[in-house]
Amino acid sequence: MLYYATKVLLTAGLIVLASEVAKRSSMFGALLASVPLTSLAVMIWLYVETGDEQKVSAFSLNVFWLVIPSLALFLLLPLLIRFGWGFWLSVIAAVLATAACYGMMLSILKHFGA
Repeated sequence: MLYYATKVLLTAGLIVLASEVAKRSSMFGALLASVPLTSLAVMIWLYVETGDEQKVSAFSLNVFWLVIPSLALFLLLPLLIRFGWGFWLSVIAAVLATAACYGMMLSILKHFGA
């Protein structure tokens, strides 16, 4: 149980750190958030728990392909806010569009046997 609590605290700490840094500097907060710390943490936990390099490799490749549709969120959110949609409506629309992009990417990956 202590092991899982440690995992949760360390992983959540990364998110808290990024949000606190972003309050002071949006660029440094964005830099910290854009570094794939969550993915790296998952790869480390996955390897520590399984010792399986192939699982880590497959996970890493899957993350690579699924980063592409996530870019829709980062493109749409500021654009919609600029167009006056307001924060919450922009977030909802950007998340829905991103979910659609994920669906399309998963369909494409399935088609090509990934």
